[in-house]
Amino acid sequence: MCHQSVGLIARALEAAGIATLCMSSAYSITRAVQPPRAVFLDFPLGHTSGRPDQYDEQCAIAAQTLEAFEEIDQSGAIKTLPFNWANDETWKDSVMQVAPNNPSSTADFRLERLATPQYQLESDAEVADEHCTTCFFPSGSVV
Repeated sequence: MCHQSVGLIARALEAAGIATLCMSSAYSITRAVQPPRAVFLDFPLGHTSGRPDQYDEQCAIAAQTLEAFEEIDQSGAIKTLPFNWANDETWKDSVMQVAPNNPSSTADFRLERLATPQYQLESDAEVADEHCTTCFFPSGSVV
């Protein structure tokens, strides 16, 4: 999965001349992080390389992922891999967060991921150091 820190590391490696590609099962997070290139597999989190014990599927996913190095020619592009977890989308109902006040609900209550830094408190934003030497800051923003 390509979380914010992985996307930042990928961009730093790319800047050093090392090609990277992130594999993700979380499209909105990957889109917000904008790694140099990524593939998206619409599978449950934790299954980004395929189902357990499905060797042929895993090899096909790996092959298409590696092909993306040649196919993706625009920074931040995400290629969606053509594999399906199930014959329909009902599997997603069991993996989405339930509403705290309605445990029987299967609606997705996750917050949208944003491309800009978010802070819990305004004081956190005020002390964030955009000149930190151990951090990578795209477009001058603290992340």
